[in-house]
Amino acid sequence: MGQVHQFPRAATGDTFVAGAGRFIAEHTGTAWSDGTTVKYRQTLDALAGRLGPGFVLAELDTPAGAERLRIAFDERFARLAPATRARHLAALRSAIGWWRVTGRLASDPTLGWARPKVTVDTTRALTVEQVDALFRLDVPVRERTLWRMLYETAARANEILLLDVGDCDRPSNRARVTGKGGDVGWVHWQTGTARLLPHLLAGRTRGPLFLADRLPTRATPTGDLCPDTGRARLSYRRAAELFDQHTVALAHPDIAPADLGGLSGWDLHQLRHSALTHDAESGTSTPLLLARSRHASVRSLERYARPGPEAVARHVAGRDPAARRRST
Repeated sequence: MGQVHQFPRAATGDTFVAGAGRFIAEHTGTAWSDGTTVKYRQTLDALAGRLGPGFVLAELDTPAGAERLRIAFDERFARLAPATRARHLAALRSAIGWWRVTGRLASDPTLGWARPKVTVDTTRALTVEQVDALFRLDVPVRERTLWRMLYETAARANEILLLDVGDCDRPSNRARVTGKGGDVGWVHWQTGTARLLPHLLAGRTRGPLFLADRLPTRATPTGDLCPDTGRARLSYRRAAELFDQHTVALAHPDIAPADLGGLSGWDLHQLRHSALTHDAESGTSTPLLLARSRHASVRSLERYARPGPEAVARHVAGRDPAARRRST
């Protein structure tokens, strides 16, 4: 009696390029935001470029095809930071999961791949020079005002995005915000924000302080609509996406512009972290830092107000007895 042999699928059907396109089209505008679509497309386009236009999805069910995918992934993403590699791997596995559900694949070619180890980042505060570079970017007035206000107030991004025009006491350079747990407090800004606000408002006296670019396409609470323009409040998701997109080159100054695809920029929360760190480096007292950050305890403030290595180096150099003798 003859034996039955199981052969791998024939390399027919969708190419990797076509399969990637179908996967993205299926999810765009429904499950994904525009930013998510861009990031998934970057991952799959980069891999398609390594695999070649004729590479067929079904080949991934063969050992040789799975090995080609592993090599392509390593060639394109191995040198990136662990968190970025992990994001690209997650995007690839999401596509593979959909291809398996829709019958385009029978197996997971990434099975057994080690997920990049993402270590805790203890250097999230930007340097003063990085903040200066951020404020020199040529971006719309809304982004310039939001970023400047977040840094100058050291407030949480959600607190600032929930501000209405009426919450702002512009003559006093401050605004009333609702923080964690519903606590109400004041945040204060400096001249940079004060100069930008009139351009942002353009005569508006009511409604959300920061508005979305377009009119809403679905039902929106009245409190999140501008009664004069009809536009909705800018969402945290969109604000974060824009900040990420605009800061990719600043976050990776050693990477050529052509190779920035798939890399991430900075996070909005880093502006709060940076402001408190820079205050601590300049000698601001703990009671003032607590009041500015509106933390409930010193323990919760510690991870923000941690002077960076440059500040520590300046402190040590400034206390060097030999340096003091040379200056006298």
